[in-house]
Amino acid sequence: MEETPQKRIHSVLFVCAMNAVRSPMAEAIARHYFGRSIYVQSAGVRKGETDGFMVSTLSEIGIDASKHRPRTLGELEEWEGLNFDLIISLSPEAHHAALELTRTIAADVEYWPTPDPAIVQGSRDHVLDAYRDIRDGLMYRIRTRLKGSQKSPDDGKGA
Repeated sequence: MEETPQKRIHSVLFVCAMNAVRSPMAEAIARHYFGRSIYVQSAGVRKGETDGFMVSTLSEIGIDASKHRPRTLGELEEWEGLNFDLIISLSPEAHHAALELTRTIAADVEYWPTPDPAIVQGSRDHVLDAYRDIRDGLMYRIRTRLKGSQKSPDDGKGA
């Protein structure tokens, strides 16, 4: 099955429930790979607290997310507006909110169901593995999805 070329993306917003794990992780990864060519932000439906495991697992791959401060969609709209080409929702609650936004803004919405690793219980290593799984899955999806619309700074250097 042949894929049709996707339209160029200039700006992307990642949304999850609390902007504490999944959406800031996605934002940091997208900025790392595409930050010079695509404007990237993240927000939550509600406001959470910065998650240490999220910061730690990104640090393992050379991405610093330690300065991330969770924010809501409302705060982001108030600070800079919501002018995005693509909104990627990572949780059911965020997907509902993203679809509501399309009543007033012209953005494509994609739903990437992404489990919340913060609910995983067990040893520290078990929890970290859950975060790594989410990080690696987001990294693959982001690179695949956004590479199709832009030139990545690392094109040609492998996966």
